[in-house]
Amino acid sequence: GGVEAEVLDSSLVLYFPRPNSFTGEDVVELHVHGSRAVVSDVLSVLSKLEDQEFNCRPAERGEFTSRAYTNGKLGLCEVEALADLIVSDTSQQRKQALKQLDGRLSRLYSGWREELTKGLAHAEAVIDFGDDEDLLGDDDDEDEEDDYHHNRNKGQLNIWGSVQTSMKQLRGRMNRHLLDSQRGEIVRTGVKVAIVGKPNAGKSSLLNVLANRDAAIVSPIAGTTRDVVEITLDLGGVRCIVSDTAGVRKSKTKVEGREGGTDDEND
Repeated sequence: GGVEAEVLDSSLVLYFPRPNSFTGEDVVELHVHGSRAVVSDVLSVLSKLEDQEFNCRPAERGEFTSRAYTNGKLGLCEVEALADLIVSDTSQQRKQALKQLDGRLSRLYSGWREELTKGLAHAEAVIDFGDDEDLLGDDDDEDEEDDYHHNRNKGQLNIWGSVQTSMKQLRGRMNRHLLDSQRGEIVRTGVKVAIVGKPNAGKSSLLNVLANRDAAIVSPIAGTTRDVVEITLDLGGVRCIVSDTAGVRKSKTKVEGREGGTDDEND
């Protein structure tokens, strides 16, 4: 008491009740102006709140995502997709991350898991209860022992054949998915390209054209480029790191032509 209230900012306050928030918990968002004075004062006031049911502290890195995963709002695939979306540099990276974030990859893997579990259950049933009549279906000739054994073996083979067929089909779908994922990995991590050639072949000029700026020094003097110059480009939605390298030529000096050595060798 006795403390005069002070207006810190004119802001927007949004309340997200659980379980419909990002983390699955009650969440309040404060949309304030981004000046250093406003943000600093708001954080200072929040840190001084003494209500035992309302303790405030800065969130750890990735804590909101961690809470969303703990509360079942996100799966591991969605967490990975969110990380990719945050660091995406190109439109293709963004699109791929959003496709994974909507849960379609998790649903695909869950379907595979169900098929594997079902196949395993059928295989174990044949191993453990292969002589059980319930596995064989109806038998019109149960009174004849020869027919019974014939049908029993036939029923077991039918179950094994069904399991083998479904597992082969599943393996085929997995292999096709892995082949497709190689293209996805290129979109996700990007590609690296090195421009290599003789001195004064126009390597630095090509780099500058691709970058649309003077990223590398261009000179008619051979050997101008000494260090590797790298730029990051968005080529058709694919992240591409292009490196300009020194010209490939035979060394004409002792300094360039050897590694190590003594002063006597230079005399």
